[in-house]
Amino acid sequence: MIERGKRKSCVGVVVSDKNNKTRQVSVDRIYRHRLYDRVIRGKRKFAVHDENNISKMGDTVKIMESRPFSKTKKWVLIKIMDKNEAL
Repeated sequence: MIERGKRKSCVGVVVSDKNNKTRQVSVDRIYRHRLYDRVIRGKRKFAVHDENNISKMGDTVKIMESRPFSKTKKWVLIKIMDKNEAL
């Protein structure tokens, strides 16, 4: 894939694979509060475009920001880092 400019990328876990060509990916974030100096765990879900429906629920994937595919889908699947073998 051609890199143009600085696009955000992150690693998350697929939490839903029910929609066609769309995955819900949960990205965890750990940061320290500025004032109270306490470690906080944040979580955010992104709608991710998966053209070939190759990722399944529980897979660890790398995603990257892209052009909008729909109202909420603005991320694209880059690669599968780790397959879920639980099934």
